[in-house]
Amino acid sequence: MSPRKTLRNLLAKDTYTIVPGAHDTLTARLVQVAGFEAVYLTGGGYSRASGYPDVGLLTMTEITQYISRTVDAVEIPVIADMDAGYGNALNVIRSVREYEKTGVAAFHLEDQVSPKKCGHYEGKQLVSKAEMIGKIKAAVDTRRDADMVVIARSDARAIEGLQAAIDRVNAYLDAGADVGFLEAPQSAEELAAAARQLKKPALCNIFEGGKTPVLPARELAAMGYRIGIYPSQTHRAAIAAAKRVLAVLKRDGDTVAIESELATFDDREEAVNAGRWRDLEAKYLRDV
Repeated sequence: MSPRKTLRNLLAKDTYTIVPGAHDTLTARLVQVAGFEAVYLTGGGYSRASGYPDVGLLTMTEITQYISRTVDAVEIPVIADMDAGYGNALNVIRSVREYEKTGVAAFHLEDQVSPKKCGHYEGKQLVSKAEMIGKIKAAVDTRRDADMVVIARSDARAIEGLQAAIDRVNAYLDAGADVGFLEAPQSAEELAAAARQLKKPALCNIFEGGKTPVLPARELAAMGYRIGIYPSQTHRAAIAAAKRVLAVLKRDGDTVAIESELATFDDREEAVNAGRWRDLEAKYLRDV
């Protein structure tokens, strides 16, 4: 079964799927090794991994290179961030073409003005509902593989209020999107209202430090969410671990004091599926 069909089947189940985020391809590999059923490629995470804040500084070409490398490295479905489509509906057409070539199983498209900001930053601006409906229709009409999932995201909660945001997402679902994503609800009650009122499967975005409360998976499942993305947890862990290692190296001149906390050589080999490449070498290079 293709990753796109696998994701479609996950969304069709009456269960909640946890999808950890990855800011690079290695982290996506770790998500798969840990046994998760899908991975989320966070645009904000890749921006930070490239040394930039999440304010839309990277181009579509840079992002699709990241997606393509990652899709090639994992077998589980990959859900990617398309930001605001990198422009208007015409830009969305090109973006969908390029995203589809990567093999990505799904992408989400949002109604912010391009270039966008992190959904939990202040000062966001929206395009009109009518313009976003046109962008969603362009995305749906452009995809060649009907199994590729189009996720419609609205950032309207902070600007127009909760009900207006819900109405926007439903309008985007009516335009053909497969999954609804209301960004940055500000309470458990708002989370529940969004899941209850959206016309198609609902996605939630969960991370510490944002505007949305961090609730257990069982509560989100009970609300009716089908999928939850956890975009920044692995990246925050990586930043904290790297800072600790560097502090010890600076202090001691080596990392002996924390060596037991670090990944082993075998851990690194497993993370990149080195055994598979050794098997391929033995198969194809035996007579070289």
